[in-house]
Amino acid sequence: MAIAEIIGAVIGVMLLLIVAYMLVGSVLTTAEVVTTAQKDITLLNEGRIRTSLNLESITCSGNNPTNCTIIVKNNGNEIISDFNHMDIITGTGSGTDRFQYISYNTNNNECGVENTWCKLSIVPDTIHPNELDPNEVISIWATVHGNQPTWFQVTTGNGVYVQGPYPYH
Repeated sequence: MAIAEIIGAVIGVMLLLIVAYMLVGSVLTTAEVVTTAQKDITLLNEGRIRTSLNLESITCSGNNPTNCTIIVKNNGNEIISDFNHMDIITGTGSGTDRFQYISYNTNNNECGVENTWCKLSIVPDTIHPNELDPNEVISIWATVHGNQPTWFQVTTGNGVYVQGPYPYH
């Protein structure tokens, strides 16, 4: 009978060690995931702090659809390269379609598609081709459905935006 009690105690201690090992492992994994998430958020926030845009000019022509050329300068220290997540929002001041979301046209050869925008040029585009480096200027062609916009907002992928009325001087 004494051997049965010893075997039972050994099994109990082994089960306690397994549970403790799993508990410590899950706590360490959770701590690592939280630390990684905090580092990622810090890097994103640092990128936002270094991003700054200036709306240089807006010119629109036509009506339904309206073609607008928007000139934006990168005044910050962050390179803007994620054009797929860069958006333009326009406002007309009245009506049911008062605000319009204009997304990036991934087929850059087809400028002029309604409710999309494409980049016409980046000047001077010498350091990182096809990326908006600090102190470079991007020319954007946006095609808006409906009435001529009275307000524009250009938003980068990290959430920094510049906005202004049309006509912009």
